[in-house]
Amino acid sequence: MENKTIASISTPLGKGAISIVRMSGSESLQIAQKLFKSKALNFDKITPRMLYYGKFKIDDNAYETCLMVYFKAPFSYTGEDVVEFQIHGGSIITSKILSVLLENGAILAENGEFSKRAFENGKISLDQAESIIDEINAESEGELKAFLMLIGGKLKNQITSMQSSLSNILAEIEATLDYPEEDFEQAVKEKIFKSINSISTALQDILKDSQNSKYIKQGINIAIVGSPNVGKSSLLNSLIGQERAIVTSIAGTTRDVLNESITYKGIKFNFLDTAGIRQSDDEVEKIGIEKSKNSIESADLILFVLDASRTKSVQDTEIEDLLKNHKNVITIINKIDKKRLLDGYPNEIEISALNGYNTEKIKEHIYNMLLKEEIDYTKIILTNERQTNILKEAYNLSLKILQAKEESMDIIAMLIKSLWNTLGKITGECENERIIDIIFSKFCLGK
Repeated sequence: MENKTIASISTPLGKGAISIVRMSGSESLQIAQKLFKSKALNFDKITPRMLYYGKFKIDDNAYETCLMVYFKAPFSYTGEDVVEFQIHGGSIITSKILSVLLENGAILAENGEFSKRAFENGKISLDQAESIIDEINAESEGELKAFLMLIGGKLKNQITSMQSSLSNILAEIEATLDYPEEDFEQAVKEKIFKSINSISTALQDILKDSQNSKYIKQGINIAIVGSPNVGKSSLLNSLIGQERAIVTSIAGTTRDVLNESITYKGIKFNFLDTAGIRQSDDEVEKIGIEKSKNSIESADLILFVLDASRTKSVQDTEIEDLLKNHKNVITIINKIDKKRLLDGYPNEIEISALNGYNTEKIKEHIYNMLLKEEIDYTKIILTNERQTNILKEAYNLSLKILQAKEESMDIIAMLIKSLWNTLGKITGECENERIIDIIFSKFCLGK
């Protein structure tokens, strides 16, 4: 059954230069012809991908001056006939244009329906569709680079190649089962396990290259911890390059966890300026101190700040005890512009938050400590949890097959079919329609 022509607003509602309303389906051009007129346009000889300047009929007395472009199937995002109207950016006029299209035969698109049709028509694979969602939601340069690589089809091509190899293996197994009198089962098995080993190694490489995906997608959570008045808020201001935290000489100024983010080498650094940890009778400050302790537990890395101009206090020692089980701690010796009285620490970084001395070194140290090496964005990097879990499942299946060398061809074939179907959950070349519906429901309207 042919899909109905759908319509939706494809830009955020609000005031702006332009808004876009789009239709997709076999009746797109027919509906547009009822409503749009241009001196330069003959609908019988319309040129695809050309912008036409004209008027959109809202009612018998009102017209919207706008641009229209037609994308002829299959050379469009959805693979169907697509018409887009570029109109003035206002929520009322945009909603009105959509309403008129619906009155003239289009139906309102569901969330992600344009992209779902693109998938169904072979314009994009399932992993590319997910990467489109992630690209829209990207909050750092590194995240964007990873998604653009997937949208380009690199993962799809590799998974498709693996599935093709598995299909060839299954064909050879069938031949072996069909002609049992032929004594070539051992030779076929050797060929099978060579191919499976190659696939297993490729899956392992992708998972290894994606081990930093948590930091690429979510950023690195960094708690700035220390006693009151050691300069935590000054350090935060210096790291982010603006006066965001209140700095005073009064102990206990910071009473809540303050979150600020910057991007460094494409990775988002989420700094948490915490309340100074000490014994306090102030109820509000006590709540802030408790939040500070919670931040220590949830942080990927701790900046433990000490004051170089004073000797180690009881509070400093207590904080050291709190941090002793955290694997990622950088000791920051602040106020180095003053006379140093504090004893030395192994692997410390001396800084002056007041004048910004050495704060860039902290960023470099954080990056190197957690990411170990520069991220190679030319490789496949999975930041999507669903895709990562599927590839882990596929990798474990490949290991299971490699351990089944003594099993019958029937059992090996069953395991290989399971691996083929598991890999297909990435691209959509599988038997699970529910996965497809769930993914496209995450899209916004008009996409």
